[in-house]
Amino acid sequence: MSTLSNARASIGEWVDRVALAAPARLTLITFGAVILIFTSLLSLPVATTSGQRAPFIDALFTATSAVCVTGLTTVNTGTYWSAWGLAIIAAGIKIGGLGIMTLASLVGLAVSRRIGLTQRLLAAGEARASGLGDLRSLLRTVVIISFSIEITIALVLFPRFLTLDYGLGRSAGYSIFYGISAFNNAGFSPDPEGLYPFVNDFWVLIPLGLGVLVGALGYPVYLNLIRGWRRPKSWSLHTKLTLIMVAALALVSAGMLAILEWSNPATLGDAATHETIARIFFQSINQRSGGFASFDISQAREQTWLLEDVLMFIGGGSGSTAGGIRVTTLAVLLLAIWAEARGRRDMEAFGKRIGTEVLRGAVAITIVGLSVVIVGTGIFMAQTDIPLDRSLYEVVSAYATCGLSTGITSTLPDDAKTTLVVMMYIGRVGSLTIAAALALNKQRRVIRYPSERPLIG
Repeated sequence: MSTLSNARASIGEWVDRVALAAPARLTLITFGAVILIFTSLLSLPVATTSGQRAPFIDALFTATSAVCVTGLTTVNTGTYWSAWGLAIIAAGIKIGGLGIMTLASLVGLAVSRRIGLTQRLLAAGEARASGLGDLRSLLRTVVIISFSIEITIALVLFPRFLTLDYGLGRSAGYSIFYGISAFNNAGFSPDPEGLYPFVNDFWVLIPLGLGVLVGALGYPVYLNLIRGWRRPKSWSLHTKLTLIMVAALALVSAGMLAILEWSNPATLGDAATHETIARIFFQSINQRSGGFASFDISQAREQTWLLEDVLMFIGGGSGSTAGGIRVTTLAVLLLAIWAEARGRRDMEAFGKRIGTEVLRGAVAITIVGLSVVIVGTGIFMAQTDIPLDRSLYEVVSAYATCGLSTGITSTLPDDAKTTLVVMMYIGRVGSLTIAAALALNKQRRVIRYPSERPLIG
């Protein structure tokens, strides 16, 4: 027993040293380890309907897509994976949505009734807590909100699937799977035909759409709204910017979709007016992060692909299950442009001043994201000879952990699948790593160089 205790203590000390010295590195290692665990589980014969082991690349791709809550797939989820396989995928989505570091802190809280400083720092970085003092309330909110919404979605969908003669077991399984997939913005569907059988079914579209929308707001927003839902003026600047940007992007997205696809018979043109409007708003929510599709993306116009490239890259709210550079990053960049255009010294919003360090962080995240997408697209095109429009769409979808696809994922060679695996991994942990690096590497210098302003533009 003493040997085992000593080993545990040594491992704990090593984790603490790594976490304090390089928390971003620990985040990368942890996410990678969890992905490998789920890859091993999906490689078991029991995970497939055929009873044979899945090829390693397909198991790795699916595990990465699940843990990184993306939704891209190289095989048909509903036909290739067994009930056990679907349960493994759902578990991967749930763990990825909560956040590995947040989940680790929750386990520590449940066991010891306290959270160490190291766990607080890691979980705060994952969940974007405003301060260490908020973490206990934030973790409680994470669990209550996520499970409550997922269960609510499942309870709403369950009777609908029963009316479709899916049977008790299948209806329950589908309901739970869709609840987890929707709230965590994963875009996975257990049905062999995906979401297409339900594109005109409001009973299915409404709960899924609301689940994706709420999941993309972010846990800090939930905590702020719960504490001050009666006093909108007391909401934090982060909450106000997130809600405004999410609403604005949804409206702009819906309007652009109506212009581009209303007359396209291969997507929305053949549906009734009320059905088309519903599908447009559903798609406008999912274009940034959800990954569910209300029409065949492969048949959409190239202008629609470009629109969705931009929206996927923006993503959802900070600390949410969505990906991308996040809507508040875009808001800060727009506020900087507005302040510069008006000749103002400071960026201001809702009576608050936004510091230049926030702008530097927003610029860094955006530029790094663009660089990763550009490099990834170039590598992807060299591996596949697929045109730029489809290659860019696939790479942005992977990096932004959105999951929409023009239908080429299953036909890709193994090296191109590996590239998308790397893009999903970078997209999930990349922004966290950059944010942690920026936050923990602040240096105060006594001596400052004289300033000089170079010409720009």
